[in-house]
Amino acid sequence: MQLMTITQLEYIIAVDTYRSFGEAAKKCFVTQPTLSMQIKKLEEELNVLVFDRSKKPVLTTDIGRKIVEQARVTVLEASRIKEVIHNQKDEVQGLLRVGIIPTLSPYLLPIFITRFTEKYPDVTVSIEELLTEQIVEKLDHDLLDVGILVTPLKVASLVEVPLFYEPFLAYSSKSYAISQKPTISFKDLNLNDVWLLKEGHCFRNQVINICGDKLDVADKQLQFESGSLETLKKIVEQQDGFTLLPELATLDFPKEKRQYLKAFNAPQPIREVSLIIHRTFLKKKLIELFRAEILENIPSRMLQKEHGRVIPWK
Repeated sequence: MQLMTITQLEYIIAVDTYRSFGEAAKKCFVTQPTLSMQIKKLEEELNVLVFDRSKKPVLTTDIGRKIVEQARVTVLEASRIKEVIHNQKDEVQGLLRVGIIPTLSPYLLPIFITRFTEKYPDVTVSIEELLTEQIVEKLDHDLLDVGILVTPLKVASLVEVPLFYEPFLAYSSKSYAISQKPTISFKDLNLNDVWLLKEGHCFRNQVINICGDKLDVADKQLQFESGSLETLKKIVEQQDGFTLLPELATLDFPKEKRQYLKAFNAPQPIREVSLIIHRTFLKKKLIELFRAEILENIPSRMLQKEHGRVIPWK
């Protein structure tokens, strides 16, 4: 009598995730006929259909969803055996899959990632730049090991591990009203002059939360929303008005531009940056070392939130 294998369970998880036998086969590094044959054998053993192959994309049947859910638990528990062995041998190796939001990626990663990879040469780090919702979805489907993003999220299946608290700064054009002030308050800003990231970015939501319901950009002659903080910087410099930037995005500002960066009076608006992991996560040792490397290299003033006001991202 044939018994189901971990490999077969991994195959049905892949098809359920990617909704395609061909894509699942690529992700599992096997040919499509091999994957299809193994799934067919599993279905015959269980005497059920896990997938409705007549649909495009492939759909998981009602009973199939329950089987895949249990398969995820089984594969996860099997993976813990390897983790126990690595920990017992005090080995630091393997693949760490990281998702990070675009307003952190170009500014945070250069601070620590080279040191991390040099310190742990047997660790492969795979990094994807993704929006918050995409990171949450991939963590839920075990397509990422850890996310770096802005919290609080309050998602029941995820654990938030705060890393640091990053202040918001205003960056204005030379001629804008706040350019000569040493520090600013919210009442100094004409909220119709703000330049924003496009919808989908949590940073946009935070800027709107800071500015409040007075924000209205519909009357601008030039209406532009960017997917990049770097583009917003250039728009501010060439046009008029201001934008808000996270402090890490300003660390490399030259002296002549730094004079147009303005800190807010206390309590400063700040964003909470955290590691996000699934409640059933593996690779605890790798993730803890990853976290320690970030904390070791982040400016120490960002490790406390005592004098700031955390801005929600939704």
